[in-house]
Amino acid sequence: MNKKSSVENNIDCSMSNLVLLGWNEFFQASYDGLENPSGNPVRVSGVRKNSFLVTNGQEEWLTTISGRLLYQNQGLFPAVGDWVLVNDLVITEVLPREKTLSRGASGGRGKHADTAKQQQVIAANLDSVFIVCGLDRDFNLRRIERYITLVFNCGLTPVVVLTKADTHEAPESFMYEVEAVAFGVSVHLLGFQDDSGLNEIKAYFADSSKTAAMIGSSGAGKSTLLNRLAGKDLQRTGAISTAVVKGKHTTTERDLIIFPDGGMIIDNPGIREIAFWDAGDGVSMSFTDIEGLAVRCKFQDCSHTSEPGCNVLAAIATGDVKKERLVSYHKMMRELSYVAERQHKSADRLEKERWKDIAIYAKSLKKNK
Repeated sequence: MNKKSSVENNIDCSMSNLVLLGWNEFFQASYDGLENPSGNPVRVSGVRKNSFLVTNGQEEWLTTISGRLLYQNQGLFPAVGDWVLVNDLVITEVLPREKTLSRGASGGRGKHADTAKQQQVIAANLDSVFIVCGLDRDFNLRRIERYITLVFNCGLTPVVVLTKADTHEAPESFMYEVEAVAFGVSVHLLGFQDDSGLNEIKAYFADSSKTAAMIGSSGAGKSTLLNRLAGKDLQRTGAISTAVVKGKHTTTERDLIIFPDGGMIIDNPGIREIAFWDAGDGVSMSFTDIEGLAVRCKFQDCSHTSEPGCNVLAAIATGDVKKERLVSYHKMMRELSYVAERQHKSADRLEKERWKDIAIYAKSLKKNK
């Protein structure tokens, strides 16, 4: 791995460890394409206020970011799951990402969706995303639709996991409700008092190099699912390498979890706002039923609101499609139109916002010295 680097690092980056962490031909090609790579590749396992945890599959280090990266676009800052180059405990390079799970940050939904001023990368280099929803007051079909759309919009594979299934006599009814609005998406029931459904989830990690992320509301059961997959209650206190703090322990939330039998999962705090960032194909992929009906509308530019000959409204009238689903479809289509408009903002405005964010970040670094 030191093919072009003349700087020896105290991080051992053996190829076998990297492959188990998800290193593949894409990242190898990116690394080989660097003229003068300064450091060894490791994976970001956690993001803290002014520092980043990285791992080589055997140990974990606390690192900082180089000044050069600090003054780049905020979207290029290391995120959990990223592959980065580290030299002397400083991140010198963020390798290109295969796929990212992203949302709009500092913004709202609906008519205010265009106020999201920057991309927030939730996790990078994923294979699938578990949408975790509890079968209690957390159960909300409209929210599940938004999560699915967000994941599809990022080019990733959504998987719905309905937790606390053993608290109901007939949890299958919830699964059928989700399947009715999640076409082509795998939906799983998971009990917490027994092992029902657990093996189905573990199957996603049959390839030990696969990485998944979990998203969902607080209290949905993400931590419990994480512990069940790991086979133990995970400690939130992780030992940081003696190269950093000489044996001291620091209490952190370990974001990227490596399972003993292989596979990785990224745990995320509960997401309250689900704002879109990219104007992708998420809505079309999430609402294939409405999109399929729309092709038989009388008018090609039918808005499915009041036009005569609207096939979608006809399906609403007969009960084939619920009105709430069409309302959700319209709402997300409006949001994505705002997203597209936002993406065409002037370069000058984007540049001003970027330097404002950099100034805030630099000020926080000085304050915490």
